[in-house]
Amino acid sequence: MGLRINDVTPDFTADSTEGAIRFHDWIGDGYAILFSHPRDFTPVCTTEFGAVARLAPEFEKRRTKVLGVSVDSAEDHRRWKKDIEAFSGSPANFPIIDDTSLAVSKAFDMLPAEYYTPTEGRTPAHTATVRTVYIIGPDKKVRLTMTYPMSVGRNFAEILRALDAVQATDGVPFATPANWVPGQDVIVALSVSDADARAKYGELDIKLPYLRFAKHPG
Repeated sequence: MGLRINDVTPDFTADSTEGAIRFHDWIGDGYAILFSHPRDFTPVCTTEFGAVARLAPEFEKRRTKVLGVSVDSAEDHRRWKKDIEAFSGSPANFPIIDDTSLAVSKAFDMLPAEYYTPTEGRTPAHTATVRTVYIIGPDKKVRLTMTYPMSVGRNFAEILRALDAVQATDGVPFATPANWVPGQDVIVALSVSDADARAKYGELDIKLPYLRFAKHPG
């Protein structure tokens, strides 16, 4: 069974472009994003890692570490980073782990329901669905997952927006509506009465008895 929301993520130790990483220790007391790719030196993946490189200041502002996973060696990753940096115009300072064994891909259930992955002559098609994003909280629990096919480049503006929404609602009685972005109103949880919500958050915008908006306290 795959990882579900609120599951504690598997811990692992793996080689990376920045040396050995023990995953839970590496996360520390902030948030983390784990994003994976089927192979190095592939076109869609290069554009995506380039997008991550350009967004490094945004992730840092959100106290969020970013970790790439690709099923090639750390040495290949280091060579690939030169292409990523040339394409994006930004330094690719985030680590990419060596998952040639597929241990991390399997632990995080990134592979197809039925798969055959040769140890020699492996192509991107063999690991096609290693195209997953996990947003992970400081408690090492899964907050959000997204999985993409090989042909669809990820929208990192949406991933950043989702991270903002996760952080805005983590541990508080709020939810975010469709297309929410920071600065917009949030939805008050049904577990909070109108009176309590007004006392805590000010005036409510009640659209329906079960749909009540309030200004986000943050």
